[in-house]
Amino acid sequence: MTSLPHQCLLDTIEGCRLHLAGWRRWGPYLSERQWGTVREDYSPNGNAWEYFPHDHARSRAYRWGEDGIGGFGDDQLRWCLALALWNGRDPILKERLFGLTNNEGNHGEDVKELYYYLDGTPTHSYMRMLYKYPQAAFPYEELIAENRQRGPGSAEFELADAGLFEANRYFDVAIEYAKASPDDILMRITVTNRGEDPAELHVLPHLWARNTWSWCFDAERPLLRAQPDGSVQALHPRMPPMRFFADDEATWLFCENETNTRRVFGWDQPGLFKDGINDFVVNGDHNAVSQVREGTKCAAHIRLILAGQQSATLRLRLVLEVQKGLPFQDFETIFADRIGEADEFYAALQQRITDNDARRVQRQALAGVLWSKQFYYFDVRQWLKGDPAQPPPPPDRGRNAEWFHLNNADIISMPDKWEYPWYAAWDLAFHCVTFALIDPEFAKSQLVLLTREWYMHPNGQLPAYEWAFSDVNPPVHAWSAWRVYQMDQALTGRPDRVFLERVFHKLMLNFTWWVNRKDAEGRNIFQGGFLGLDNIEIFDRSAPLPTGGIIDQSDGTAWMAMYSLNLMHIALELAIENHVYEDIAIKFFEHFLYIADAMTHRCGKGIGLWDEEDQFYYDVLNLPCGTAVPLRVRSMVGLIPLFAVEVLDSCVFEQLPEFARRLRWFLKHRPELARLVSRWAEPGSGERRLLSLLRGHRMKALLRRMLDETEFLSDYGVRSLSKYYEAHPYVLEHDGTRFGVKYVPGESNSRRFGGNSNWRGPIWMPVNYLLVESLYRFHRYYGDDFRVECPTGSGRLLSLREIADELRRRLCALFLRGPDGRRPLSGNSTTLVQRVALDDHLLFHEYFHGDTGRGLGASHQTGWTGLVALLLHPRSAGNPWSLSINERVEARADA
Repeated sequence: MTSLPHQCLLDTIEGCRLHLAGWRRWGPYLSERQWGTVREDYSPNGNAWEYFPHDHARSRAYRWGEDGIGGFGDDQLRWCLALALWNGRDPILKERLFGLTNNEGNHGEDVKELYYYLDGTPTHSYMRMLYKYPQAAFPYEELIAENRQRGPGSAEFELADAGLFEANRYFDVAIEYAKASPDDILMRITVTNRGEDPAELHVLPHLWARNTWSWCFDAERPLLRAQPDGSVQALHPRMPPMRFFADDEATWLFCENETNTRRVFGWDQPGLFKDGINDFVVNGDHNAVSQVREGTKCAAHIRLILAGQQSATLRLRLVLEVQKGLPFQDFETIFADRIGEADEFYAALQQRITDNDARRVQRQALAGVLWSKQFYYFDVRQWLKGDPAQPPPPPDRGRNAEWFHLNNADIISMPDKWEYPWYAAWDLAFHCVTFALIDPEFAKSQLVLLTREWYMHPNGQLPAYEWAFSDVNPPVHAWSAWRVYQMDQALTGRPDRVFLERVFHKLMLNFTWWVNRKDAEGRNIFQGGFLGLDNIEIFDRSAPLPTGGIIDQSDGTAWMAMYSLNLMHIALELAIENHVYEDIAIKFFEHFLYIADAMTHRCGKGIGLWDEEDQFYYDVLNLPCGTAVPLRVRSMVGLIPLFAVEVLDSCVFEQLPEFARRLRWFLKHRPELARLVSRWAEPGSGERRLLSLLRGHRMKALLRRMLDETEFLSDYGVRSLSKYYEAHPYVLEHDGTRFGVKYVPGESNSRRFGGNSNWRGPIWMPVNYLLVESLYRFHRYYGDDFRVECPTGSGRLLSLREIADELRRRLCALFLRGPDGRRPLSGNSTTLVQRVALDDHLLFHEYFHGDTGRGLGASHQTGWTGLVALLLHPRSAGNPWSLSINERVEARADA
């Protein structure tokens, strides 16, 4: 058993456990883009981007959520805090982040702002982010026009390319929150004029109520009302009375969080509207705001004129009305205490990370994970039916109709709160593993939540994402649950078997769904669809094939082999104290072997997924005529079989005799299966036994490809497609039609899957992380004597552990300063983005250029790219992901 971390870290985690309902009640739970989402789409054609565009967002009340810059709110968003700005030149207030829709961007939807998540704690007792606001007019139209005219093969036109940041003519706006107690929220805004000339800025911290009253009749309405002492009283039917204070001389402005029907729909309706504060500040319309200083939305309007390099700090506080005292007397002390506690927390976490730059990267990665929580609200039945007080929606809307049971209203970790402001099933599984490093309670709650009855379909399917809940993501949730369980135990010293058993039962239902729905012919060969890998194949695997037939998927089948082993491993852990689970462990052990057999032999149909000639795994296209065609594209699809690996020590068989007895019987009477998988009869290092899809020969063959720098191995990790196809594109001809795949290391050069991601060459963190983890597990069996050339052709032989270490080093190098002082993820640009990276403000991109390491796709996808926080943790520190069931069996036997 590994030693526990510093007591400070353990105490903080225990504090999260004990004060879950309190300290987590408020957090950064606003989205960064509620417009353009499926939830807000009531169109007949399902075009969410066009039905609720950015231009409507300032004037139109949201039905299912809220958004804002640096937003903070309670866990149901009854009250919302966020920041708005105006430089005196923009046509509208900067209330929310701007970006392009899927049709406007040459690589799909894309936020066109500069902002950075810099710090945070698991309870959100302290949070900090930075927003960069140009002093010139924000180029809304130029960004749309320029990107729209560029094709997929061209670079994106970014905000920095418009010249707005030249001569540093912009404001740095730091937004910080600190909690004095669970319901006492301090907000500090520090504005710095980075230019040399004086500049004006209007700062408008907002407080408002999410609109919960416009959708049904006789709903109680919240109220914000100015008070004689200069504060604002906040009354909500479901919250205790609160007060909102501003320390500076501010003009309080009030309006209603309701739709301006005249502007949005062209028909008049008297009253005050959501865009009232915008119209007052920008257009000088005094009639747009309340004359009696009350409403459901308010802002403290503060006008600053800052000299060059000058800073100003604004202080606000939202507190329970019953709390007495001067609101700003202890303000700075509270901030200092919370920042000190955050520093102490990370010092304990990072005590064995000696490199300051690595500590900085890890802390910002974890900050991004924490800032990416969001209140996600979606009642599909109500959404399809419509609201009583609103016009009925078009009757023929069909999106997600089979998910009428789904009713979500929870805090969930998002992939990216602008580009992907909705949960994605397999992304969330990776998020949880990263969260487990700092907040295992939240990680466990997320995994349980996804399997609850109001998420999981009655048939056992997990919801993929709101654009199509019925799409299929890779089944990585058992792996995630197991890793979170391990990390939680390593951190606290206590195994949470209640969590493990609870999630295990639900995942068995999901496994059954896979077997019944995604194995078309009952051969233990799985289809699954695109499985999160977007455009990796020559066909769109989630749509009917242009050739007809079906694709037997190497990745889909390997994911299911991995799923079987993960569930077997969990069952063995549960069987240590309840031997009933030995039967379940045997079931998943046998299912794994059947899948392994099918991957090689296809149940006697002649063509397996393993290609003996090429020494690689491929998908197989089964045409309607009965012909089977291997799709010989060397991609991540063929490396995923490496993920299906588990190592069992002899102590497991000693402690679990029924499992051992049945296992020996099965392998004796099914010798063809015993021979197939990893020389079962031969003990490995330390009398261990290996369960894997790959014998040593096949693994070396795959690694020969994977570690070849002319194919998969980049300076920054493993590419998703072989670089060989850059000069030699793969082409398949069928009935006179040519289908092809070419290595594209950067952004996608096609519009498949919207064009906003690319699996034809770039480096993706989640699958690289699984490769690293799998190599460590293989090493536990093979030991140091099993050596492979790395890189291929170099003459340097390394153990599998050393190869895993090398992959970790390359992946971490994406973020760390190189010898030239640059960070590869920022590319070779000399724009503001690169200068900011040199100032240690980092972005955690969705994926990375296969040759240069430049960050691509969603710029704040810290969720799974945040896995770098684990890769930066030294394994010598007792890294939790290396723990195994065998160590726990031995510990319990000793006890």
